Amino acid sequence: MKSKGLAMTIIFQAESANYGESLGNISALKKISRNNGDQYTYISRQAIRYNMMEQIGEKEAPVKAEGSGDKKVIQFLSEATITDFPELDFFGYLKTEKGTQGQKRSAKVRLSNAISLETFKADLDFLTNKGQADKVGENMNIAQAEIHRSYYRYTVTIDLDQIGIDGQIQIDNKEKSRRVQKLMDTISFLYRDIRGRREDLKPLFVIGGVYDVKNPVFQNVVDIKDNKVLVDNILGVLDYSGIKENTKCGVIKNQFDNTSEIEQQLNAESVPAFFNDLKEKIDAYYESN
Repeated sequence: MKSKGLAMTIIFQAESANYGESLGNISALKKISRNNGDQYTYISRQAIRYNMMEQIGEKEAPVKAEGSGDKKVIQFLSEATITDFPELDFFGYLKTEKGTQGQKRSAKVRLSNAISLETFKADLDFLTNKGQADKVGENMNIAQAEIHRSYYRYTVTIDLDQIGIDGQIQIDNKEKSRRVQKLMDTISFLYRDIRGRREDLKPLFVIGGVYDVKNPVFQNVVDIKDNKVLVDNILGVLDYSGIKENTKCGVIKNQFDNTSEIEQQLNAESVPAFFNDLKEKIDAYYESN
């Protein structure tokens, strides 16, 4: 089978979608800092993976807990294989067994963290349970939570030629295509439930394709400034051999102030059209191998 990689970089908009450890009575968002001191919130790749597998509608891979106390480890059952569980096919596994070297499969679908494209300004939400406390005449509880609404960017990279292959297991190409296309459907309508909210993570802008290289092609060049996608950054990558002719772009109409530039310079279509084109490429790839 020809070595091919699917790569796409996505921009979505969300609010306060991933918290870390609390500091006193303040719930802290997950954040990273740059050298100039600017802070950016992020949604971890583990959180995104969880939402994808929660919403994909496939059988959940069974797990077990081994050990005791703080040393207890949760891992997949040794008899669970990629034949029945796309989760193991996509994201790999590590199964340890006493007296053996165990079983290991690396991820074939790789995700980056979704990092905000706008800086965090230390905004706080003031939270109380006044409505409930008043019912019983008690003092209300007070808490605070960091809040941040921003555009976020993340990248999905898939080793298409390694999907459905694990040791002696070889899944037929029709099933490989079905699995990857279903993952595309899930990503196109992804959401995240958090603290009583349902945050919409579906793409507002997406660019990518199926390539001879397995590089996350647009991961470091897709950015936003003043509600405009920085098209010139992307055009610089399209100059690489084999990239431009295999790249598609999708954008939600009038979401960005330079939608016309995106459509003209990147030949952007609608986001649904982007995913339909990509699914056709996935199907054609597996049919030809």
